[in-house]
Amino acid sequence: MKKLNYSLRRALSVSLLSAGSLTLSTLAGAQDNLPNLSLDLKHVTVSGLSSGGYMATQFQLAHSDWVKGVGVIAGGPYYCAQGDITTALAQCVNKVEGEISLNALNKKAKQYEAEGKIASLNNLKDAKVWLFHGTQDTRVIAQVSDLLFEQYKQWTDTQNITYINDKPMAHLFPTKDKGVNCMKSESPFIGNCDYDAAGAMLSHLVEGVSAPDETLSGALHSINQQEIARSDAKTLASEGFVYVPESCAKGETCRAHISFHGCNQYADAVGDAYTMQTGLNAWADDNNIVVLYPQTKKSLFMPLNPQGCWDWWGYASSDYANRDGAQVRAVKAMLFSLNSDTPTVETPGGTNE
Repeated sequence: MKKLNYSLRRALSVSLLSAGSLTLSTLAGAQDNLPNLSLDLKHVTVSGLSSGGYMATQFQLAHSDWVKGVGVIAGGPYYCAQGDITTALAQCVNKVEGEISLNALNKKAKQYEAEGKIASLNNLKDAKVWLFHGTQDTRVIAQVSDLLFEQYKQWTDTQNITYINDKPMAHLFPTKDKGVNCMKSESPFIGNCDYDAAGAMLSHLVEGVSAPDETLSGALHSINQQEIARSDAKTLASEGFVYVPESCAKGETCRAHISFHGCNQYADAVGDAYTMQTGLNAWADDNNIVVLYPQTKKSLFMPLNPQGCWDWWGYASSDYANRDGAQVRAVKAMLFSLNSDTPTVETPGGTNE
């Protein structure tokens, strides 16, 4: 990635992907022992908001042989930033200067596929894709999300794609009744919108899910990201979080979903808001789904990441958008570490143990 000058660093620190004050809190069940889990790791789904949306797409393409569905709220096309923060800010968030060539972005994906750095793009044909963009979102503009929609249409059967882009909501994760004013993009970027985005998304991504009741049987647990992912977790927080339904804790085989927070939504910034208020846990609780909430951290030094964003422009790794990227490898390691039934797990270093 090109060296940042002062003006670009300042632009990044105040850029679109939200500005929230730091509020620390202790997460529910954070120090509980994680129960032994039996997970179906052949049909994983992922989702994310904003930078987390970019990360969800990157993770899906890296592992589309077993990541079967993706939900993206306010995200843009794969490899939009092209490894350059200047391009990220100029074309991939609140403005699009010049033309974004989807052919060039898709060519990069084909290159990664040929190099074995992402799974076969043919896997995307039958994948389930759920996209969302609020009409009042000015932090990631509609043109950017529209490009992601156009990109997926080149990879995925259109019948498998749902794009919601007609709801008057700001740049946030819409919920039925949790969070801030739906028309304002402000911390913790969870919106009281009278719209259950988590339910709409999971209903599209996972066949046969049923609407949840009003109680949660499960618990939120912490995991040691640094211990699990080692050097690949350098840009991540010490703790990540996992929501485990009671049925899964008791040994039932469960599906897995990974949810990537947005910028300024990591736990040290918003406490348990993202891990507890999006509505994902309620749907997971009654549909035997374990939800992994990996966590970033902010950095005011190189690699510069003042808002705790997921790496979608190359601050953590030049391979950030493929399976060799540090954060992609770290999250895979976390997911596989949850499954007590996995006899061999590919470690971040690429070997089996």
